[in-house]
Amino acid sequence: MIVIPAVDIKNGKCVRLSQGRMDAETIFSEDPAAMAEKWENEGAELIHVVDLDGAIEKKPQNLESIKAILQRVHVPIQVGGGIRSIDTIRMFLNIGVRRVIIGTEAIRNPEMVSEACRLFPGRIVVGIDARKGLVAIEGWTHTTQIKAVDLARRFEDVGVTAINFTDIHRDGMQTGPNIPETQRLAEAISIPVVASGGVAVIEDIINLLPLESVGVTGVITGKALYSGTLDLKRAIELTKSNLAEPFEFH
Repeated sequence: MIVIPAVDIKNGKCVRLSQGRMDAETIFSEDPAAMAEKWENEGAELIHVVDLDGAIEKKPQNLESIKAILQRVHVPIQVGGGIRSIDTIRMFLNIGVRRVIIGTEAIRNPEMVSEACRLFPGRIVVGIDARKGLVAIEGWTHTTQIKAVDLARRFEDVGVTAINFTDIHRDGMQTGPNIPETQRLAEAISIPVVASGGVAVIEDIINLLPLESVGVTGVITGKALYSGTLDLKRAIELTKSNLAEPFEFH
C-alpha cells in the first residue's frame, strides 16, 4: 500500500475542502507546485492532483498550475477534475501526467472509459465518490441512485488501472476512513482500490493495512498532511515495512 498526498487546486491555489463543499475551503498554499515538491521530498511515490474548478466547470480550469507541478516534481502524478473527453485525457497524458481520473463521465458515459482504457492502457483510473454508498457526480453536487459497488463492477473487464474510492462525508473531516465500505468495494471487484477520505492520524493508515489482502493498494490523504496530524515520512515508512514487494508503476 502506498500513501498518496493530495494537491487540490482551486483558483490556482492549494486548498482543502470539507465534505467536498466549494464554500468550505481552507487555503494551504498559494503555490501548488511547491506543495507537490514538498511531498515528493518527503518520499511520495505518486501525487494526486485535483482541479476542483474543473470538476464544476466540466473542463480543466487550472492547467497552468498542473503544468507547474509537472515541471517541479519527478514522481508520477495523477489528475482528476473536469475530465470529460478523450481529447482532454490525451492532452494530460501528452504533457506528462501519468494517470488520468475519470469521475462523472464514468456514470454519464461508461463507453468513454472503455475507449480510454483501450487507447491508453494502464493510464486510466475511475474515481468513485459516494455518500452513504451512493455515487455522487458533478463535483459532488449531485448524488445518484447508483451504488458504488455496482458502478465499480461495470468496469471489471475494461482495463481500469485502479478505482479511487472516496467517502464524501469523511473527506476533509479527519474522522477516519470508511473501512467497512472500502473493504466491501475491494472484495467485490478485482480492480485495485485506493482509499480516500477521512484519514487523520497514523492509526488510520494502520487500520487500512489489513485491506491490502483484499486489493486496497493505496490511500490518498490531504488535510491530515496539511494540518500536521499525519507525518508523511512516517506513514510511508510504515507502509513500506508492511510490503512484501516494492510498488511499481506501469
